Amino acid sequence: MTDAQTPVISVRGLTKSYGSLDVLKGIDLDLPTGEVLAIIGPSGSGKSTLIRCLNMMETLTDGTFEFQGKSVSKSFKDSGSSYGVGTLRRRVGMVFQHFNLYPHLTVLQNVTKGPLVVQKRKPDEVKADATRLLGLVGLADKCDAFPSHLSGGQKQRVAIARALAMKPDVMLFDEVTSALDPELVGEVLQVVKNLALDGMTMVLVTHEMAFAAEVADRVIFIDGGLIAEEGPPAKVMTNPDSDRLKSFLSRFNA
Repeated sequence: MTDAQTPVISVRGLTKSYGSLDVLKGIDLDLPTGEVLAIIGPSGSGKSTLIRCLNMMETLTDGTFEFQGKSVSKSFKDSGSSYGVGTLRRRVGMVFQHFNLYPHLTVLQNVTKGPLVVQKRKPDEVKADATRLLGLVGLADKCDAFPSHLSGGQKQRVAIARALAMKPDVMLFDEVTSALDPELVGEVLQVVKNLALDGMTMVLVTHEMAFAAEVADRVIFIDGGLIAEEGPPAKVMTNPDSDRLKSFLSRFNA
């Protein structure tokens, strides 16, 4: 059991290296239940690597990882003292830059596949939940459509519904608008905003600075594999301490 003060995710001394390349160099991070955390920073700073570590799509080189107060091991299965990667991924949903939908399945089938195959839930329950989620993301009329008949924004909204269908405790979003045409960005960001308003615990890697300032409870700025600055959006985004962050943000204010 965990209490209300226990972070849903907690990492200490997280490092990630690829051979001689050190991408993350010692990250300490707590994610309280219900918080929306935005991660910003320049390309190559380690943002996407960090968020992929938070559901163990990337194995930590070093450091400790706890989920809801219990350690997470590198094993796929749970043990008596720790969660395995399988449990973590079922409870921490992730939406990527690219949609990764199954092209041969309808929208509804894409959303129901995980709950049916992985969670072994009842088909009627899963279908009803998937239909509700597709309505939530504004795609109730696309249940029988195939991905090839959808716009990029619609595909990304299906991907969000698919992740939500697994009933995760946390949602991770890795630059979910970066592959979209500019006119499609707003529809996806609105879905994420609605999730935030509903109290979903989320981590957003984003280059949408105005969106991060509006939606996030806390912003962290990663530079060179380290958390260089963090705090409330009003502080980090409008009155940063470091010249490095001021320089980074100035590119978006030009």
